[in-house]
Order: sequence, then structure tokens, then C-alpha cells
Amino acid sequence: MNWGRRSDRREEGRVEGWAAAILRTFQRRQIDVPADIRDRILASTDLDELGTWFDRSHEVVDARELFTEGS
Repeated sequence: MNWGRRSDRREEGRVEGWAAAILRTFQRRQIDVPADIRDRILASTDLDELGTWFDRSHEVVDARELFTEGS
């Protein structure tokens, strides 16, 4: 068994989960997510960054604010 690969799959799953949670939050809050914003969220592989964005997704009124410090 290759533990490295298994670990990579787990991390990939966590990354995908955070990205999905951010997009779901926007959907539930009825905030439009332009394609470039959706692509940036889905392209991120940084769990800390995604966690920060998830927190912000509950506060911003425009999806572009997700990437603005202090939002």
C-alpha cells in the first residue's frame, strides 16, 4: 500500500470539500459567482487559504470580496 498516495487523495478530498462548501455558501446566500471567481476557488490547493475564504463567504456581499483582506 502506498501511504503517500492515500494521504494525497485525502488532502485532495479536503481541498475539494472546502471549495464546494464555499460555492454552496454563495449559492445559499444567493450571491452570483462569476466564472473567474469559481475557477480561482476550484484551483486553490491551500487548505488555509480555503478556510479563510470559507469564513469570508459568510460575510461578503459580492463574491469578488472573498479575496480582499479585511472583508
